[in-house]
Amino acid sequence: MNAMNFLVNTVFDLYLMVVLLRVWLQVARADFYNPFSQFIVKATQPVVKPLRRFIPSLGGWDTATILFAFFVACLKIVVLSLLVGASFNPVVILISAVIILIKAVFKLLFWVLILRAILSWISRGQNPIEAVMIQLTEPLMAPVRRFIPPMGGLDLSMIVVLVGLQFLELLVNDFLSKLF
Repeated sequence: MNAMNFLVNTVFDLYLMVVLLRVWLQVARADFYNPFSQFIVKATQPVVKPLRRFIPSLGGWDTATILFAFFVACLKIVVLSLLVGASFNPVVILISAVIILIKAVFKLLFWVLILRAILSWISRGQNPIEAVMIQLTEPLMAPVRRFIPPMGGLDLSMIVVLVGLQFLELLVNDFLSKLF
């Protein structure tokens, strides 16, 4: 049963990250024609395109994609509940889905920052994925660089952003654990 739970968690978490990346790419106005961006769009388009007919964007946010991400989180909880034979409580499913989305956002931010750091060491700007990672993370990194400029060729802004992200994630987890 643990193997099945692992597989279901992994599949849903990876697809949820793809859906959240689509939202992030649109908010960051990343290069739509980049091969990585095209993969994200093509992986989510079969569901998002029909949803957009009924769900309009609000204030520059792609609400259809955000609701789809919420649906994926809800579906993850339902499937995991079916695997363990738990009962369904709609309120618990909705609250758990919100918590899953919040945790997925933090996890996605962390891994995109780590991937950007690794690609900066290896590809030196030659990889199209690195270009998208820069477009996604630069709004987080640039304000930190104003206060902590690169020293001796080392850019410490990545470390500061990662520590700040971990701190913020712990704060949110503490807040959520007190609420629920």
